[in-house]
Parts: sequence; structure tokens; C-alpha cells
Amino acid sequence: VQLQASGGGLVQTGDSLTLSCAASRRTFSNNAVGWFRQAPGKEREIVAAISWNGGSTTYAESVKGRFTISRDNSKVYLQMDSLKPEDTAVYYCASGRSSFASTQIASYAYWGQGTQVTVSS
Repeated sequence: VQLQASGGGLVQTGDSLTLSCAASRRTFSNNAVGWFRQAPGKEREIVAAISWNGGSTTYAESVKGRFTISRDNSKVYLQMDSLKPEDTAVYYCASGRSSFASTQIASYAYWGQGTQVTVSS
């Protein structure tokens, strides 16, 4: 099972980016999906997660009101608005072990390779 994250790039403070996570429909259809990020020298942290049917979402406090997670049958998206330098990190998507939108890394079984987001001040 492989997930493919894309959409990262170099932007300025206040700009927007949309990340996409693609996988086989089988991977996504009954599972929650999460977006995580890891900055240099820091631990990987949850950004946002969405339940199997999109009915439930959860966000890190640091991105609430700025980021939006959504999904369709084969992709999960992370719309990132009002980007800040502290959002700079490698962003990973992961498919959950269950349908519940967990914030715990251990709840996710399959991971993409990551996409770099750099926000300049």
C-alpha cells in the first residue's frame, strides 16, 4: 500500500497551498486519513485528520481556522491558508487503522513519502 503526497512548495507568509494525498480506493474507502508534519529537529505532529466518510474532522490548535481537510473517493486534501513561517515542515499523509479521525500517530498504518512546505517570512 502506498500513499502519494503532493502539492508542497515554497511560498510567502500569508499565501495558500493545497496538498493532495492519493492512494488506491481500497486504502482510503473505510479508513480515516491524517495529515502530519515534521519540522527539522522536531517530532512529527498531527495537523488534521478526517474520518472515513468525511463526517468528522479534527485539527491541531495551531492550524484551526487556517487549514481545511477534505476528501473524496480517492484523494484527501489539505487546504492551507494564511501560511506562516512556523508551518514550514515536511507534510505526510497517512491512512488510519480505523475509520475514526484519530490524532495519534500510532493509529495510522500507512504513510506517504512526504512533501516539503516552506514558508518564507
